[in-house]
Amino acid sequence: MARQVVKFTKMHGAGNDYIYVNTMLYPIPSPAAAATAWSDRHKGIGSDGLVLIGAAKAADADFSMRIFNADGSEAMMCGNASRCIGKYLYERGLTRKTAIRLETLSGVKTLQLHVSGGTVDSVTVDMLAPRFCEPTQYTPELCDAPGGRLLADGCEFAGTFVSMGNPHFITFVDDIQDIDVSRYGRLLERHKAFPERCNIEFAHVEDDGKIRCRVWERGSGITQACGTGACATAVAAAKTGCAGRTSSIVMDGGTLSVRWDKDDNHVYMTGGAEFVFDGEIPLP
Repeated sequence: MARQVVKFTKMHGAGNDYIYVNTMLYPIPSPAAAATAWSDRHKGIGSDGLVLIGAAKAADADFSMRIFNADGSEAMMCGNASRCIGKYLYERGLTRKTAIRLETLSGVKTLQLHVSGGTVDSVTVDMLAPRFCEPTQYTPELCDAPGGRLLADGCEFAGTFVSMGNPHFITFVDDIQDIDVSRYGRLLERHKAFPERCNIEFAHVEDDGKIRCRVWERGSGITQACGTGACATAVAAAKTGCAGRTSSIVMDGGTLSVRWDKDDNHVYMTGGAEFVFDGEIPLP
C-alpha cells in the first residue's frame, strides 16, 4: 500500500526554518516521528522542526499551532513560527483578517499583520507578559552559585531566567563571536537547574545599543534565530539595566524588534517571514 503523501511549505523567520503543514487538509498522526524524519538536513527536507497549522479549539482563537522540534519533542511556543503562520494564513487565502488570534500551548497570541499590496511585509506578535520563575521549569536552589550562576565544563555563567511561555536562560558575555555556543549551550540546556531543559541565549550589548544574540534551542540545538529567545533577551537586558524597554535583537539569521510595554507588561515582537518552497512528502 502506498504511503499517504502530505503537501508542505517550508518557511523561515530570521533564518529559523520550519516545515509547515495545514492539518485541516493533511492530518499528521505521528507528528513527533514526522518532525524527526523530515527535519533531517541530509535525509529529509531539512529544518529546525515541524509546525502544524490547525483549527482552533479555544472559542477566542482563529487557528491553532503545534510545534515539534527536530528531535521530536513538542515546544510550547515559537515566535518566528507564529509570524510565518500569519503570513501563510493571509497569503494562502485562509483568512482576510489582519489581526489573527493563534492558539498555542502557552496561550492565545495575537498576530498583527502589516500588509502592503496583498503581501504580509512583517508581523507583530503579542507575546504576553514575561515570567521570571517557573517552578516546574527552573529550580533556583540547584544553581551552582548565588545569583543564578551555572557551571558548564568549568566555566561560570551568570544569567537571568525568563519564561515567554517556554523557558530561557540569558547570559551576557564579553565576546559573543568566540563563545562556543554548541559546547556550552548543550551543557546548559540540560543543567540540573532546568528539570524540563532550557533554551540558552548568549548575548552582548553592542556599542550602537543593539543586542547581539546567539541561540541554543532546546530540542533543536543551534538555530539562526529564536523569537521567544529574542523576547527573553530583550526582557533580561531591560531587567538588568543593560538596555531600555525597546531593543533590536541581532541574531545569526536577522534582526527582530522587541518592545516590553510598561503599561500592560506585554512583550511585542516584530519581524518578517518568508516562504522558501513548497513540496510533497510521504508520511514516515
